Amino acid sequence: MSTQLTFLALLTGLLTGALFRFLNIPIPAPPELPGIMGIIGIYLGYKVIEHVDVGIDLLETLGL
Repeated sequence: MSTQLTFLALLTGLLTGALFRFLNIPIPAPPELPGIMGIIGIYLGYKVIEHVDVGIDLLETLGL
């Protein structure tokens, strides 16, 4: 993972959040810690399954 890419993503998020607040519009993310922890949980669950290398191809299973 690129440190530069991570920094740019953080900077983009900070600028976007600041713009949303400046314009007084709600952010498209959960504004409280439990919601943020849910998003982190989704990410960690995805990475765990990716690490153990299990899963199915849902589109193939559905014939699409």
